[in-house]
Amino acid sequence: MHDRGVLLTDLVTTSRTVAESSSRRAKAAALADLLRRLRPDEVVPAVAFLSGELRQRQIGVGWATLRDVAAHPAPTAQPRPAALTLAEVDATFAQVGAVSGAGSQRVRRGLLADLLDRATGPERQFLVGLLSGELRQGALEGVMADAVAQAAAVPPQAIRRALLLRGDLRAVAEVALRDGAVGLAALGLQIGRPLQPMLAQPVPDLDSAVDGSGPVGLEEKLDGVRIQVHRSAGTVAVFTRSLDDITDRVPELVTLVLALRGGDLVLDGEALTWRADGRPQPFQVTAGRVGSRTGSTGDSDGLPLQPAFFDVLHADGVDLLDRPAVERMAVLSELVPERLRVRRLVTDDIEDARRFLAETLRRGHEGVVVKALDAGYEAGRRGTGWLKVKPRHTLDLVVLAAEWGHGRRQGWLSNLHLGARDPAGGFAMLGKTFKGMTDDTLRWQTERLRELAASPLEQWVVTVRPELVVEVAFDGVQRSPRYPAGLALRFARIVRYRPDRSAADADTIDAVRAIHLAAGGAAGTVSHPEL
Repeated sequence: MHDRGVLLTDLVTTSRTVAESSSRRAKAAALADLLRRLRPDEVVPAVAFLSGELRQRQIGVGWATLRDVAAHPAPTAQPRPAALTLAEVDATFAQVGAVSGAGSQRVRRGLLADLLDRATGPERQFLVGLLSGELRQGALEGVMADAVAQAAAVPPQAIRRALLLRGDLRAVAEVALRDGAVGLAALGLQIGRPLQPMLAQPVPDLDSAVDGSGPVGLEEKLDGVRIQVHRSAGTVAVFTRSLDDITDRVPELVTLVLALRGGDLVLDGEALTWRADGRPQPFQVTAGRVGSRTGSTGDSDGLPLQPAFFDVLHADGVDLLDRPAVERMAVLSELVPERLRVRRLVTDDIEDARRFLAETLRRGHEGVVVKALDAGYEAGRRGTGWLKVKPRHTLDLVVLAAEWGHGRRQGWLSNLHLGARDPAGGFAMLGKTFKGMTDDTLRWQTERLRELAASPLEQWVVTVRPELVVEVAFDGVQRSPRYPAGLALRFARIVRYRPDRSAADADTIDAVRAIHLAAGGAAGTVSHPEL
């Protein structure tokens, strides 16, 4: 350890070791070795960085700011010695996040430029990847949890249980490394402290989820904002999937939950806004309502939120996490009226399941979640207890440009700019993605895009001749002021390249608009903002 704490270069070396290893055991061992050397105040930022995120989550640095700062490295006559400490980097990020008021962007740029100028080449690469959200180093939560267990000399199940109850691996690591098994055992479900939500594993079709071996619970998969609601002693707190507290933005939800039967409660569900015809508003509308800090009346822009609860984790002093789903469903039905619960069918008949899915889609929802009736609540995990089935949208789009990658994709053109064919001429950009690409795909497309380059390869974004067609899967279409057509794809991911198709065969922007309208989107476009 450096006398001022662990050096950033040590963390970067560990990150690279983890990224280059294919062995889960080797990854955990490398991480554990670093964790043992940390000071108590370094644990939280170190676990955050190695998980590919900031301790502060958001610090107000957009892509454009990072691009400009990263594009102008300070000239050096010789290699820079490693001197940055982990604590200094974390403190700088905190300082950047605290900047506000007139001239804040200029101040943020200056702080980041100074940080990057003091970094070595590998450190700089790591920091840019971390800030851009493109750091891919293989330190997933499960591997990191194993590493924390090794470093703290506690059983892995103690870490997993603490993570379930605390909901934040960084905080669990801090307790484990400071207080060991005794500290972990003292952690319990606390009303007002959110848990990581249980997640559903995607399966290709309904037959994969309903096999006739026994009854299952089918629930409508709602395209809303995931919420976890805690009630105790007349006080309600509402948290998002990312564990952010949004209580002050959703007073209508607070009022509804205060009126429910019983005492202490922890509920899991979705919040949605609805159209006059009874169909859900597009996700973007609901997300905008939840994200608004002006909706203190609970009716921002005439869009009150309605909850649809599907699970209960605690009721009247009793933790229900380990109880089978069928018991939790019964408790939920006792405490929450039907109008505030997700629509559900319990069946072992595939034809009944197909009818339920068809009706769910007709009602404007995404698909269904199939739940094992004997499964407990696996916080933060995507196991087999919940399986999600939803039709997949795909489009054949044209690659318009690509961005040079970071981290695992360093040196490859990876983030593709995707466009639909405009019958009036040209192409309408719909968004960007690097999801779904294998290393082989990255190598091939980098070579091919170099051949098609229509702008200097040294630029951050390389425009290309619109000739390559890719099949793109996505979850939906939303309105966006970012692009001239006013539309963007949600959760786009590459399925495959289509060498059998030319740009003239690509799907049109009219087809994209039709998908948007069919899902309940508004007609028209959004003007492109001034740059």
